[in-house]
Amino acid sequence: MRQLGTHLLLEMAGCKPEKLNNVEEVEHCLVQAAREAKATVLDCSFHKFSPQGVSGVVVIAESHISIHTWPEFGYAAVDVFTCGDRAMPKLAASYLIKVFAPKTYDLKELPRGIPGTLPLDADSQGVKWSPPGNHGWA
Repeated sequence: MRQLGTHLLLEMAGCKPEKLNNVEEVEHCLVQAAREAKATVLDCSFHKFSPQGVSGVVVIAESHISIHTWPEFGYAAVDVFTCGDRAMPKLAASYLIKVFAPKTYDLKELPRGIPGTLPLDADSQGVKWSPPGNHGWA
């Protein structure tokens, strides 16, 4: 695989339900997580469900940070996906663990990129690739 990004999957359980159900607070935490990761925030979209729950995404130049909450279970599922070599996704995850203070959590890291093995300078159609960070977008 030619790795182009890092995708963190964060499962948090035992969080305070009132925090997970507050759309303004959840948005603030995700935006601050992006800043902690040294990512560039471009846009945000958050939604408060009835009777409970919040879903949202912070779009960053490097990709995105998203969350889905189930306050009735004290549970939140978070994705932190960054491309390039500038942003530090683990700093975002560490910040979210700190502010949501779960009793338990699980953090998985997945490399994201082009599957298979390609020559160092071209794919099967002859498209040339350069290392992350040299594309002018991250």
